[in-house]
Amino acid sequence: MRIVGGKFAGRTLTSPQDFRVRPTAEAVRAGMLDMLAADLKDARVLDLFAGTGAIGLEAVSRGAKSADFVEFRPDSLHALRANIATLRLLKSTRIFKRDAIPFAAGLAGGSYDIVFADPPYGSRQLDLIVESWLASRFSRILAVEHARTHELPRGASRRVFEETVVTIYRLPAPTSPSLSPSSVAFVP
Repeated sequence: MRIVGGKFAGRTLTSPQDFRVRPTAEAVRAGMLDMLAADLKDARVLDLFAGTGAIGLEAVSRGAKSADFVEFRPDSLHALRANIATLRLLKSTRIFKRDAIPFAAGLAGGSYDIVFADPPYGSRQLDLIVESWLASRFSRILAVEHARTHELPRGASRRVFEETVVTIYRLPAPTSPSLSPSSVAFVP
């Protein structure tokens, strides 16, 4: 596994030996970050269910100002710490050794610019993250990866990669006077 784009493009990442970890495929990660290219510059990002940290590290590689990671599995934490050290990103990253569900539920509105969530497929954990986001608006953008068979509320955009789907939820731009701040952009 490697960083696909930005200033760290081509750099190899350490992967955990944990069979439960399903790293986001490079094509999916690249596609997701391409969908968010205009939003990444100087963004504060959060990578929930971080695993190796590939999504958050890729975001920093492409211009995000900082990345926080939420992970609690020991093998994943070891790989995540190694990847942050290898890329020399200790000053622009933080790791929270926590469960992602209560962590997200405890976030205040506007805590981050972009939050990425990629929980284990087949679980309903993603539904809880989306519910928390809809309740508190803890980020301007929520980007989620899920199985094609996993039904979620429609987002502002969606892209299918064979059996994987990326759904992007976003709040309207604050400078848009015609939209109320409580509305959410959904696909028609």
